[in-house]
Amino acid sequence: SKNHRKVVTRHVWEDSKDWVRNNRLSKSGKQLYRKRKETIERSFADAKELHGFRYCRLRGLPNVREQALMTAAVQNMKKMAIHLDRREKRG
Repeated sequence: SKNHRKVVTRHVWEDSKDWVRNNRLSKSGKQLYRKRKETIERSFADAKELHGFRYCRLRGLPNVREQALMTAAVQNMKKMAIHLDRREKRG
């Protein structure tokens, strides 16, 4: 520049990204992150292994979206059935 100064600009979302990063590195954030592998990642692994998510059988974005939504619906129905079964067994 003309006055020999460097200007550092931050992206609009940098403050939010810093807040999320600090939250994730906190004690409670680390506990939640550890729990992620048991919940979120397990759901994707089941979709991949049990519901054909490894390869898409259909072509085109609308068809792929439909397959993804159907897989999610099936997984949610399985979760509801398991939950209801456990609740029924408890009494």
